[in-house]
This record gives sequence, structure tokens and C-alpha cells, in this order.
Amino acid sequence: MAQHTNTRFDAELEDIRSRFLRMGGLVEAMIEDSMLILSEGNLSVLDRVLEREKEVNRLEMEIDYSITQVLALQQPTAVDLRLVISVSKMLTDMERSGDEAEKIAKMARRLYDSPTRYEPIVDMTHFGEAVQKMLNRSLDSFARKDAILAAEVVRSDKKVDKEWKGILRELSSYMIEDPRTITASMDLIFIARALERIGDHAKNMAERVIYLVQGEDARHTSVKKVESMARGDDEGADAAAPAASAPVSDQSN
Repeated sequence: MAQHTNTRFDAELEDIRSRFLRMGGLVEAMIEDSMLILSEGNLSVLDRVLEREKEVNRLEMEIDYSITQVLALQQPTAVDLRLVISVSKMLTDMERSGDEAEKIAKMARRLYDSPTRYEPIVDMTHFGEAVQKMLNRSLDSFARKDAILAAEVVRSDKKVDKEWKGILRELSSYMIEDPRTITASMDLIFIARALERIGDHAKNMAERVIYLVQGEDARHTSVKKVESMARGDDEGADAAAPAASAPVSDQSN
């Protein structure tokens, strides 16, 4: 009887894990389509973005319910508990990433629907690819339980933040030099900000992968310490020890 129960429990955990990865794949596709609208004005994919956003929301609710059932009925311990807690917190970041991708698609549509012909002021292709790569690698680190890869995602957030600030400066200059660009520039600033937030969510998820693998809370600390935790070094473990037992508070930048 115990073996049957354990087998069912393992299947429930795997189902939660696989559905979360599916949710992540949908958000990745949303970002790709949203950037396609922005770069090429391809409005034909907008409906696909909106439909995927609904699917992401549905999966969030389903996974959240499954997690509640596992916690209430199975009482997981140790590594299994860390998996459930990690996915529970990552769900919020993933759903919000989907919201940001939908926002990008809608803002991009507005640019191309404006009475005056929209001509791209800045090229955000590289920025979008960098953010999408962060999310992809965060998901990959979760799927492989690879804390080292997760730490690389945390480090890459610095570059994304730097690129966001560069785009902000560039667009601000355009608005000062030519007031006619203000409306489009403001929309592009909101789009760039949405991409930067997706990067923050990917970083949050990567930090939770480190918690899943190493049992250490990697939030609110330096990149160097995060990398030490990911390797399992004593220095990193000591630095995070007071908070390692239950990193359950939500973090959204």
C-alpha cells in the first residue's frame, strides 16, 4: 500500500513539474511572437499571444490547486517539499512574465495602428532575445536541476538591466531632440520596461532553482555569493543559512 501511495505521489510531482515547464514554453512563445509584432508589425500573431495568455492563466490555477492538494494530503518532506515550494513561488513569476509579454504585444499593435506610419526608433531585437534566453535558461536549469546554470541566469540579469538603461537613455534623447517622437518613444519605454521585468522574473525563478537544488536561499545577495551557493561551497551556504529553511515570501521586481 505504501509503495502504491509513493508511486502516485511521484506521479503527482512529475505532473506538476511537467505542467510548469509547459507553462514556461507558452510564455517563451508569447515573448517571441510579441517581439515579432514589434519588429515587423506582424499583427497576425496577436490573437495567438492572447490565446496563450489565457492558457498560461489556466495552467497557473491548475498547478496551484495541485500543489495545494499535495501539501494537504501528501505532506512531502525534504527535497520533495523544496520542489513543491519552488514551483509554487515560480508560478507567480511565470504568470507575470506572460502578462508582460501580452502587454508588449498590445503596445506593439498600438504603435502600428497609429494614424502616422510607425518607423522603428530603436532596435530592441537583441534586448528581446537576451530576455528570452534568460527565461529559457531558467526553465532549463529547473528541468535539469542545474544550480550552476541557474547562477549564470542570475548573473546575466546585470547585462539585461544595463541594456534596459541604455534603451531608456536613447529614447529620452529622441524625445528631447524631436517632440514628434514622444508618443512612440513612451510606448517603446513601456515595452522595454516589460522586457526588463521578464528578466527580473527569470532571475527570481533561477534563484529558486538554487534553493531547490542546494536548499539555500539565494535572494537578496551578491552574484558572487549566489554562484558560491550554486556550487555548494561552505561560504555560500553559511551566508544564506538563516533564511534557507523557508524562502516563501514572494519577490517580484
